[in-house]
Amino acid sequence: MAGKAGADSDASAAKPIDAAEHAVAADTRAFVVGPYLARQAPGRAAAADENQRSHAARLDEAIGLAGAIDLQVVEAIQVMLSALRPATYLGKGKVEELAERVKLEEIGLVVMDCALSPVQQRNLEKVFGCKVIDRTGLILEIFGRRARTREGTLQVELAHLNYQKSRLVRSWTHLERQRGGFGFLGGPGETQIEADRRVIQERMTKIERDLETVKRTRSLHRVSRKRVPYPVVALVGYTNAGKSTLFNRLTSAEVLAQDMLFATLDPTARALKLPHGARIMLSDTVGFISDLPTQLVAAFRATLEDAIEADVLLHVRDVSHEDTQAQAADVRGILRDLGIDPEDGQRVVEVWNKADLLGGAERERQAGLAELKPESTRPVLVSALTGEGIGRLTDAIESRIARSRPVYRLVLAPGDGKSLAWLHANGEVLARSDGEDGALSLLVRLPPEREGAFSARFPTAERER
Repeated sequence: MAGKAGADSDASAAKPIDAAEHAVAADTRAFVVGPYLARQAPGRAAAADENQRSHAARLDEAIGLAGAIDLQVVEAIQVMLSALRPATYLGKGKVEELAERVKLEEIGLVVMDCALSPVQQRNLEKVFGCKVIDRTGLILEIFGRRARTREGTLQVELAHLNYQKSRLVRSWTHLERQRGGFGFLGGPGETQIEADRRVIQERMTKIERDLETVKRTRSLHRVSRKRVPYPVVALVGYTNAGKSTLFNRLTSAEVLAQDMLFATLDPTARALKLPHGARIMLSDTVGFISDLPTQLVAAFRATLEDAIEADVLLHVRDVSHEDTQAQAADVRGILRDLGIDPEDGQRVVEVWNKADLLGGAERERQAGLAELKPESTRPVLVSALTGEGIGRLTDAIESRIARSRPVYRLVLAPGDGKSLAWLHANGEVLARSDGEDGALSLLVRLPPEREGAFSARFPTAERER
């Protein structure tokens, strides 16, 4: 992601930044540095990077992010800060110490688990003598490698260009050989940098137009899906919570599912028939993460449109993770940002996944905690890997869908197979009783959009209260 200082030819100066030129090579020897502010004393103002999870857990997550792009993490270094330094983020002594270790270990990349300003990033690169990327740059790198669909690729490029635009001073250090502007106030290379910004802005504008076309296509697809009376059930949750594994378990699909942060990015949807006959459209979405870069929140909002419009949301949690509570809080915060109430038990089902990783006593404790919750908001303990609890999950999905669907009681004349077939095709037959004369007494549940056609076809049916 970060640009490389060097003696590029002046002829290449006018070329726009290419993501590939700034990509981080796999197997690069790297340090992962977690610079975290010391815990605030009670009554003091909250720190700028205040985060609910432990420092060790945050550093472990940063190592996982680095591993997601195949970096060779030589060492993870936690640095406790009393204050942030405007020039280098870290204190002078720590910067010099790290510079010595970078040289000694022949490190090619330093990953900083924080958000660096362009100036801080450039200053650290100068002192360390190697490439430096921050948390935003690292996540952009991962997203760039994982995106597969046209929409995902465009969104990643847009976010990357937006990120790079403010870092031209760092990325294009060869421009310092050019003297632009008028007098000393203009500064080195100012004219060329402005030209480069213009090239990037033009590319961003084109991508935004292309994205609008893709979004319109996706919108048309959603409209066509709405014509088919299938409720939409969307999987949401922290990255690596097991959403794709659960998606595969429910749909028998083969979506990429690995023990890796951001293994999948692009949304996938499949039709699914539930045990009692109801059909749904199940959608897998991109995983969430704490401190998600603002560029990506905006860029990937479109991929979450299925979640925003879903009838039911499955909030998948990794209950075996030590920071499951903090991860759940991050997901709930993003859901609120999307206009979704995470406490709405009618719409949101918490799925406590990875039960297979819990010991016997802990599994019983988690099951007991779930039972203590009110039925309307009760979580479902499952293992997407082994299939444990999947039946309870589908029951929970069906109960949410059923709450908004009318139920009718009716009687069909003997031999009226055509009407019975219509009911099975357009609704759910909840109960059936065969009379001695061959008449059928039925209890059926219908999607709201089929209620009009049903009433016209069966005017004597009685709606249950």
